[in-house]
Amino acid sequence: MNSPETIFYIIIGILVLNFVKDKVLDSLNASRFNSDLPTELENIYDESEYQKSQNYKSTNFKFSLFSSVFSFVVTLSFLIFGGFKFIDDLARSFSDSSIIIALLFFGIISIGNTLISIPFSYYKTFVIESKFGFNKSTKTIFFTDLLKSIVMSVIIGGPILALIVWFYNITSTYFWLYAWGLITIFSLFMNMFYARLIVPIFNKQTPIEEGSLKTKIASYAESVGFSLKKIFIIDGSKRSTKANAYFSGFGKEKRVTLYDTLINDLTEEEIVAVLAHEVGHYKKKHIIFNLIASILLKGITLYLLSIFIANPNLSLAIGVSIPSFHASLIAFSLLYAPISEITGLVMNYISRAFEYQADAYAQTTYMAEPLIDALKKLSSKSLSNLTPHAAYVFYHYSHPTLLERIKQLKK
Repeated sequence: MNSPETIFYIIIGILVLNFVKDKVLDSLNASRFNSDLPTELENIYDESEYQKSQNYKSTNFKFSLFSSVFSFVVTLSFLIFGGFKFIDDLARSFSDSSIIIALLFFGIISIGNTLISIPFSYYKTFVIESKFGFNKSTKTIFFTDLLKSIVMSVIIGGPILALIVWFYNITSTYFWLYAWGLITIFSLFMNMFYARLIVPIFNKQTPIEEGSLKTKIASYAESVGFSLKKIFIIDGSKRSTKANAYFSGFGKEKRVTLYDTLINDLTEEEIVAVLAHEVGHYKKKHIIFNLIASILLKGITLYLLSIFIANPNLSLAIGVSIPSFHASLIAFSLLYAPISEITGLVMNYISRAFEYQADAYAQTTYMAEPLIDALKKLSSKSLSNLTPHAAYVFYHYSHPTLLERIKQLKK
């Protein structure tokens, strides 16, 4: 990295190669859309539903192609025609404080990204998802969610960014340790209290009612020695027909959240089987592993950032006139993309292994058939791609394919 020009061309090269790689993988995956279904999956769709799933995959592929090309062109244009310089100069016209400038710089970029993404999100929600029967959201909910997300980004992201810039100003080389400590504390706090503090801003959570489902869940939890006192139903149906379930928190804050769509789509035995899978993640310490791995990866990233951040050529490479922490942060994030891709591949591989382990736990402590039936129903309801290309799965999937999970469960 001897000059800003060299770094600039490296960044352009990374962006182009990453774009081409993504399009090749997307095309390979699309080539499998019309493949014959394996015997194990033939009873998931009837003929009309299977055709509907084909149309859904094709529509999403075309939309993704258009939106990704648009995003790629905008990013390249921003770099080539001095977009970052314009925003940096604009931010500096309001203040001489490095913290204020950084906040304005990223704030303007965030506003621009949001304005550009709104039409795409709107089309995805109210045209594509509505056409295929998934969308239950209203325009009021859509824009209210958007406003809430912006406010939360300002309230949470702003102070964290300001503190990181302040750490850099007062400690220079060792700022990464303080930043890592701050991000670690924040990550632990959010893992503990996300369901209690953040989820209610967007969704209503109701304790599960007394009845046979709660009794079956409690009976299963007791049989595996799993203390589970907080079971909530979330009103996911106000936005989509797609279903989900997840664990959150630790200790006294531990809770399981079931989407109301999951309650409506599955039988009680199937719901308990899904819950058994989630308990498997908890019992196998997958949640702890993922949290620790995430914290370690953030630490490594911040350490690498501390090595390069003081190099003025890093800032100058994206076209700004005055080297700064915030400009170097943008350049570094673009240069870091290949490393991020590698760590993402590793984490996806581990995640797929964890899914098999959680499935095996559910099979051992409960039953395999209800879990298989639940997975089939959930795939059918969401019009999932049942025949993805192996390369696409390897690169993008954090879960094994439905076929792989069923084969493993039937062993």
